[in-house]
Amino acid sequence: MKNIAVYGFGRIGRQLVRSAVKNDLFFPSVICDIAPAGDLAALLEVDTNYGWWPAVSSDDDTSISIDGRRITYINSREGVPDWKALGIDLVVDCTGRGVTREAAERHLANGAERVLISGPSKTAEDCDAVLLPGINLDDYNSDTHKIISMASCTTNALAAVVKVLLESTGIQYGVFSTVHAYTNTQSLTDQPMKSRRDSWAGAENIIPSSSGAAKALGFVWPDLKITGKAYRVPVRTGSIVELNVIPEREIATEDLRDAFRQAAATGPLKGILEVFEDEWTSARIVGDPHSSIVDLPLTQSFNGMVSVAAWYDNEAGFSMRLAETAVRLASTDC
Repeated sequence: MKNIAVYGFGRIGRQLVRSAVKNDLFFPSVICDIAPAGDLAALLEVDTNYGWWPAVSSDDDTSISIDGRRITYINSREGVPDWKALGIDLVVDCTGRGVTREAAERHLANGAERVLISGPSKTAEDCDAVLLPGINLDDYNSDTHKIISMASCTTNALAAVVKVLLESTGIQYGVFSTVHAYTNTQSLTDQPMKSRRDSWAGAENIIPSSSGAAKALGFVWPDLKITGKAYRVPVRTGSIVELNVIPEREIATEDLRDAFRQAAATGPLKGILEVFEDEWTSARIVGDPHSSIVDLPLTQSFNGMVSVAAWYDNEAGFSMRLAETAVRLASTDC
């Protein structure tokens, strides 16, 4: 296993480390952010969404420890560290700013072999590949793929559904709506924001928003005709997306549900896709590591249309896939 650094230690960066260490996937060599190490260690130790992790501590400004194992901490306020000097091979950029080629290439220029972006690149030209576990990660080419985007939590949730539908019914065109937990891009109280709708308190409003998931899906399936939108709602984590499509081939409701049952049990989506047979709410999926959890009671075929609803913990599920993908990219045999 090559050395991995986590650059940006916000919601996704911290959950990435939780997922990686708790599941024995990898142990990061370096963590970077612009806040003091002690403050970040405290946020990793006690998380509002995922609880107390007593293994975490920080004794100085240059390290964060987990179970007594030291991780070098670098304050990156002055810029991207010298990854070559630090012996870093893969950087997982969780800042939200690595979505342009210019920003991502700074890691390569400073000695990293490749960079994994925890977000959707702005255009197809801003990365070398959009790779999603269970979908097209096997297309990874270590010689040509230096900047890899893993798109967004919503993209990963939708991609699993799209893959099953393409294989079972085909898709003429479709539209999705995601009901998404609020995020740090929103305001706690009413105040002017760059996006006017975001100017109202995120914990008190249903806030319509755009979604880049359709564009990111297009990077994977260029001929896919799907569009959609998002609604931010007052829950701390846990989201659901509904995809409505006109299929190329009609399918009975129970056959449709069986297609998702089978995909969840075997094949490349096992461990990534899950299904619910019973009726649940978003509290059921907080901390769930799957990317997409199809709610079978809400999934049906009707009058030539197919409707699929899929839950996802927009932090825990995405971070688990990010950790698994980092391991794949940092494998010494690649």
